Amino acid sequence: MAHFVQTYQVLGIAGALMLTLLLPLAIGTATRFFKLATTPLETHPQRFPNVTFRGLELVKSAQLAKTLLHLLRAAYTFALVLITYAYFSIVFSFFDQTRGITKLLLQFVFQIIGSFWALFVAYLPNLFSILMIVFVSYHALKIIRLLLTAISEGKLLFKGFHKDWAEPTYSIVRFLTILFVLVMVFPLLPGFDSPAFKGISVFLGVLLSLGSTGAIANVIAGIVLIYMRSFEVGDRIETNQIMGDVIEKTLLVTRLKTINNEEVTIPNSAILANPTINYTNLSSKGDGLVLHTNVTIGYDTPWRQVHQLLQDAAAQTDLILDRPEPHVYQTALDDFYVRYELRAYTKHPHKMAQIYSDLHQHIQDQFAAAHVEIMSPHYRANRQGPITIPS
Repeated sequence: MAHFVQTYQVLGIAGALMLTLLLPLAIGTATRFFKLATTPLETHPQRFPNVTFRGLELVKSAQLAKTLLHLLRAAYTFALVLITYAYFSIVFSFFDQTRGITKLLLQFVFQIIGSFWALFVAYLPNLFSILMIVFVSYHALKIIRLLLTAISEGKLLFKGFHKDWAEPTYSIVRFLTILFVLVMVFPLLPGFDSPAFKGISVFLGVLLSLGSTGAIANVIAGIVLIYMRSFEVGDRIETNQIMGDVIEKTLLVTRLKTINNEEVTIPNSAILANPTINYTNLSSKGDGLVLHTNVTIGYDTPWRQVHQLLQDAAAQTDLILDRPEPHVYQTALDDFYVRYELRAYTKHPHKMAQIYSDLHQHIQDQFAAAHVEIMSPHYRANRQGPITIPS
């Protein structure tokens, strides 16, 4: 009997040594298969075809290759765990002293698998509902994205729907879709009815309510500004007494670049609450953008001469249009001087500062050449009669 036990132990040791030698071989074989399968995915992902449906591209080849790569990595990790577990289970079964450990390992694994399987089977209806909601929402967004991209590129036209509305419309639809998915999916998640889950939900709700009041106001204002089409990126506008070129337009803020090369960030709610002048829009329609400046000249200078001098100054200024012709208005007859306003047209709103500077220089040159002073004469006389303060 002792000889038999000794022989059995020797065989167990031999078997354990053999399995120990085979373990690196098994792991190496699994690793080689993994590298063989993943190398094409990593080096040439474009070889895989795009997933299309009736001409619509649903999944790109790079995305498909990346997904397969993640699946193969998960399978490789599972294979390593399975090989290691099988090694220890078989080695422990060779000896009487460790055979009980093998049974415990098997029971432990089967118990865990059984518990997870029971939970998985019970959760299958909810899981199926979640997958369907996510699947339908995802592909609905893909279709909407394709349609709006075609609209933004001018390939698809809808009467009354402008091309610049496509991108913000998709952002709004995507946000509402994600919100809808969250509302539908949250009750189906495991542990949704637990006190901890409810506490976290209440905390997040209060946090969002307290911290997002201003953000929501800006988002609503941003949506209104987008669909009002008050201005676009690149336009020269003036709002809140700030003039500049629009360099970025989001749902929350609008960024302007002033003529002093300053970048100003203005909340959309502030823009919506104040008047906004779009100089670019004015210059592109009709006769163009009107530039105006005022001078005051004494009554001793004939008004016809003043009109001609101002019009000549405008004619010498670059980027001012010949048609319509610059014209002059007499806007006020004050006590000691006449107030004149010169109005001229331009199609270059982004160069307003330079045009105004050149125009003022030419006005000074014209009046100096004609020996006409640009001034507002005032007169002071000492009172000769009695004062009017009652005694």
